[in-house]
Amino acid sequence: MRSLLPKAFFCCLLCLALLPALAAEETKRLSLDMFLDSERVSNPRLSPDGSQIIYTRRWVNKLEDRWNSAIWIMNADGSKNRFLVKGGNADWSPSGDRIVYAASGEPKGSQIFVRWMDAEGAVTQISRLEESPGSLSWSPDGKSIAFNMLKRKTNSWPIKMPKMPRGAKLTKAPRIVEQMHYRRDRVGFTDNGYRHIYVIDADGGTPRQITDGDYNHRGIEWTPDGKNILFSGLRVEDAEYQWRESEIYSVDVASGEVTQLTRRKGPDGSPTVSPDGTQVAYTGYDHTTDTYITSKIYLMDIDGSNPRLVSGGWDRSPRGLTWSADGNSLYFNIRQHGTANYYQLSLRGNGGVQPITQGTHMLTVSDVSRSGHAVGTLSSAHEPGDVVIFELGNPEIRQLTHVNDDILHGVTLGELHEINYQSVGGVQIQGWYITPPDFDPSRKYKMQLHIHGGPHGMYNTGFNFGWQEQAANDYVILYTNPRGSSGYGSEFGNMIKNAYPSQDYDDLMAGVDHLIAKGFIDEQNMNVTGCSGGGVLTAWVVGHTDRFAAASSNCPVIDWVSFVGTTDGSGWYRNFKKLPWDDPSEHIRRSPLTYVGNVTTPTMLMTGVKDLRTPMPQTEQYYSALKLLKVPTAMIRFNEEWHGTSSKPSNFIRTQLYLRHWFERHARPSADESVPTPTEEGSRDNR
Repeated sequence: MRSLLPKAFFCCLLCLALLPALAAEETKRLSLDMFLDSERVSNPRLSPDGSQIIYTRRWVNKLEDRWNSAIWIMNADGSKNRFLVKGGNADWSPSGDRIVYAASGEPKGSQIFVRWMDAEGAVTQISRLEESPGSLSWSPDGKSIAFNMLKRKTNSWPIKMPKMPRGAKLTKAPRIVEQMHYRRDRVGFTDNGYRHIYVIDADGGTPRQITDGDYNHRGIEWTPDGKNILFSGLRVEDAEYQWRESEIYSVDVASGEVTQLTRRKGPDGSPTVSPDGTQVAYTGYDHTTDTYITSKIYLMDIDGSNPRLVSGGWDRSPRGLTWSADGNSLYFNIRQHGTANYYQLSLRGNGGVQPITQGTHMLTVSDVSRSGHAVGTLSSAHEPGDVVIFELGNPEIRQLTHVNDDILHGVTLGELHEINYQSVGGVQIQGWYITPPDFDPSRKYKMQLHIHGGPHGMYNTGFNFGWQEQAANDYVILYTNPRGSSGYGSEFGNMIKNAYPSQDYDDLMAGVDHLIAKGFIDEQNMNVTGCSGGGVLTAWVVGHTDRFAAASSNCPVIDWVSFVGTTDGSGWYRNFKKLPWDDPSEHIRRSPLTYVGNVTTPTMLMTGVKDLRTPMPQTEQYYSALKLLKVPTAMIRFNEEWHGTSSKPSNFIRTQLYLRHWFERHARPSADESVPTPTEEGSRDNR
């Protein structure tokens, strides 16, 4: 026995010594297979009595490679959370006895359903539509449901074909296009009709069209008496030639008579009627040629008279206007500085815009009850997104769902760190970086710089599965909001007017240098990527510096001259001082293709084959040029993708894997180098 004791003691000591190593080995990291089990929540809605919440829950259909959705219901305290019915876009009837929602039905496609919320729970498909309905909205008395839908209009010419032999099989007739705006990304051709407003009986029946004409009608807002519906659009001759122009109208539900309410030059939209039906809040701004400007909040009387600005000098764009029950305040969502919170504008006195909630998160409120309870969804750095509730008078946010706690249980995520730094011209830039799990600041890590699109977009502090998964593979992820980004006001957003890309590139490089100065970045293995506007800047980056080991320019614009006339809208012509046939010099100067001769960085391109926003020929131009110059490149053509490469679950996974494969394939030998001096840096940049 005495001879065994030392051995046992030694084994115990050995186990204790190995514990730190075992703990490190057992760190559970995010993996791509977890994405297939992840879920998303959206559009929570409170019952009129405030006791229950319905919301949409989405998950990956692994067999059919798509997202499925269903409507769930729970008590307002989060208890009794359960599946209700397949479908989405649900809303309560005014009395709370029914819900309306959209789901697959007969004869095909999306149809309108009504479910009774009593013990029986009877479900009725009330429509038999040939096109998909949108913007489902109950009438105030609960007897009708309004929606908008495409009414097809075929453009055919009265030509007479010669008589053909019996049994001849002719090629399908061509599409005849005569509209300026004839297609849109994620939709396809849009010259086959116009979207109109319809009303259908809540018990079912034939829908009645209440708007007419060759115009599109967006949004549905009933007046409290149920006699009128407000919407936005542009019902004027040559509407397709009007840039940044829309008005608010009112249509009489019984007669179909349309009255124009706004007449200001500039866009007006999102009408929201006050509880007493006397006023309308709406958003818009005076016409400008600036490439970016924030929307303002306006009020007018219900007949369109007395329009006035009520948000003062507030310089952020409001979303989801909602009236308080007493009509004294407006509530809305605001995105700024990488976060999203809920705000209030008092219409009495000089209170101005004030925050209701605060926090480093992305909060989107979708409904407010008469009693002052608000529900929405919230995401933060380590929280993918759940349904939350709070009281407007006491905004302590309570999380009600935990839809991804199962897959994230025990997972160590990367830590998010905020940075603020100065760029050229003294402009202050905000950004963030994510460090890998088990981060060791004494190590040198590979880096990925991600660039957002838009270009007037905004990176934020919400959960990002893609970045966290890349960080789990020992990359430091850097992302910033360079000048031109939204969420920082009109002046900041408009800094890239007639100058994109240019100094936003300098902002990105200043962010890279700021991160390098922290001492844990492997400068030999820095990579850069982005989609859309981020693809533009990625191609611009590799044409102006060789400091990145590899790049992936996704869904990019490469040649502005060819792009402005082939994208899915004519607005991009307005982003240059002159039209390209009058003077193409600015288009050429701002095109990444102009600088392709400088590129030595291995550069991959990834684009969806159905992309109408940055069409595939843009990618093909750059690929051909890079191949001709013998720069390492690859063109990845994603099937079943419009703009972007990640709408299909399998394509999201491929995007992650292709990106990492390309970066690892072109990794450079690591070397601990000191941070380059400005002189050394200048020798490599802005060639």
